[in-house]
Amino acid sequence: MSTLEKMKVLTDSAQYDLCDYVSHNKSSQVNLPGIYEAIGHNGCKIPLFKTLLTNKCKNDCKYCINQSRRNFTRLELSPEELARAFLGYYNRGLVNGLFLSSGISGDVDSTMEKQIETVHLLRNKYGYDDYIHLKVVPGASKDSIKRAMALANRVSINIEAATPSGLAELSSTKDYNKDILKRLSWINSLQNKSTTYPNSTHTTQLIVGANNESDREILSRMEKIYKKSDLKRTYFSAFTPIEETEFSNKKACSTDRTAKLYNADSLLNDYHYSIKELIFDEDDKLSLEQDPKILAAKNMDIFPIEINSAPFVELIRVPGIGVKSAREIISIRKKKPFSNKDQLRKLGVVVDRAEPYIKISGEYQTTFDF
Repeated sequence: MSTLEKMKVLTDSAQYDLCDYVSHNKSSQVNLPGIYEAIGHNGCKIPLFKTLLTNKCKNDCKYCINQSRRNFTRLELSPEELARAFLGYYNRGLVNGLFLSSGISGDVDSTMEKQIETVHLLRNKYGYDDYIHLKVVPGASKDSIKRAMALANRVSINIEAATPSGLAELSSTKDYNKDILKRLSWINSLQNKSTTYPNSTHTTQLIVGANNESDREILSRMEKIYKKSDLKRTYFSAFTPIEETEFSNKKACSTDRTAKLYNADSLLNDYHYSIKELIFDEDDKLSLEQDPKILAAKNMDIFPIEINSAPFVELIRVPGIGVKSAREIISIRKKKPFSNKDQLRKLGVVVDRAEPYIKISGEYQTTFDF
């Protein structure tokens, strides 16, 4: 089988791994396997080459297309084969970076070694110095993680679930605390110590809707991790049933749910909210109809706040005011106080959302009535 034929299978097998941007879609412009258009925060499209080194896997994850019990074509690329294939895309300007993951063929250590060898070839044999995201295998040794971080711009390890019992619903071959949380802690301790790239970061990912975990459980776990680490961001993969897996008859997770989880997760990670400030329903789920920041604001007793004097922590709790615009407000008001809404609008504040929650120079901007 040719490398291209292998890639068609292996890139499809990588469907659950999310790239390091907001979302990703298979490219419709280039009919070649593995090219995905990742959508950045500014809306630009960044083509990445996303593939598995192998879809052989010893794990029995009940939702996964590559689980050990599923009967389908199993393939593997050699490190040299994958490096050459990627460079073929990169040198033609088809992709801007590599997202490398793998099933576990044989044992964890040998799988990590093959991924590291692939990246080592790119860096040291072929002189490739652009973006690489490498997915760490659960249970990987500290040494292999250290070497991976010295070669990649970003590493990640999927925590998959929010609780040990939640992971047990998905797989019997992984230990949540030992294989995943411990490795996540190692990655954090090694960041900026063992990395060649000064802006090296790490992320994680959960499968949403494959087990019975609530939104509160998911976000509570992320709050704990954010407090203890420099985790860059969390990705939420909406469960989709796959034929010939134990979960083939389970209901798919709505992407509306993962969208709200992204919104709420940003409040925890970027805005430093506490889980106590978020609003959940009686089933510990987020509202699918309302923005979590607006719901949280309606439950706070700090509003309306004065734009010309409110501290940063209060400004970023105003719907329509982001972290960047809050910093700009503080910088500008030191020189000259704000006097009207248009001045805020020019900074990117969504004034229609912010109005009920603010005063400018003592004047209410709208009727404060929820």
